[in-house]
Amino acid sequence: MQEVIRFKGGSKFETAINRIAEQAQKGGVLKVGFLAGAKYPDGEQVAAIAAKNEFGSSAEKIPSRPFFRNAIAENKGEWGSQIAKIMVATKYDVEQSLGLMGTKISGQIRKEIIDFKSPRNSPYTILKKGFDKPLIDTSHMLNSVDYEITTDAEP
Repeated sequence: MQEVIRFKGGSKFETAINRIAEQAQKGGVLKVGFLAGAKYPDGEQVAAIAAKNEFGSSAEKIPSRPFFRNAIAENKGEWGSQIAKIMVATKYDVEQSLGLMGTKISGQIRKEIIDFKSPRNSPYTILKKGFDKPLIDTSHMLNSVDYEITTDAEP
């Protein structure tokens, strides 16, 4: 025999569930990192410099400093539960939820850039910059970490 569960105020419950379903179906895409428009004052793409730092460049004698991969590896395990909590807190508003998540992930990438220590800068780079802080010179790359959202609600 099948058990029947009854709710009081069924129309209110149905309205609330339908509203949540409608919000959650909107869908969206969150991109976090160095966006296409981010450039240095000389016009060079920030993403290009970030990639040279991330993967290294033998031609320019730049060692790999995998700050981006480290940030992902250290934090990705929490992203699913975090976005779920954010969705509930925002009453399933996709754009607002993705914005909050974008802010969080951007901060995690920035933290990794700030905390990154090894490999150290070369003696020449230390002399040129005046300090030994890999990935930080003018802080332009650090300040260029950003996010963008596209939702199904947009044309």
